[in-house]
Amino acid sequence: MKRAEIFEEVQKIFRKVFDDEQLEIKDSTYSGDIEDWDSLEHINLIVAMEKRFQLKFDIQEVGELENVGEMIDLIERRLNGQ
Repeated sequence: MKRAEIFEEVQKIFRKVFDDEQLEIKDSTYSGDIEDWDSLEHINLIVAMEKRFQLKFDIQEVGELENVGEMIDLIERRLNGQ
């Protein structure tokens, strides 16, 4: 799966988790940019991404993510077996 395709899927996940069809993310988006993005919603995002991409993240990987771009990069690496 190409990065642009992953980005589109992640965009859909964000819109669903935050119940906002108008929500626009970019690589630099981080938790401070979205009012309702707290620790519980972060877990909901991770679980939704694990389901969508059929991946399992470890706590260290998730803890090191600083923004949406890093999240997408991680998904891309994992999907490509790295």
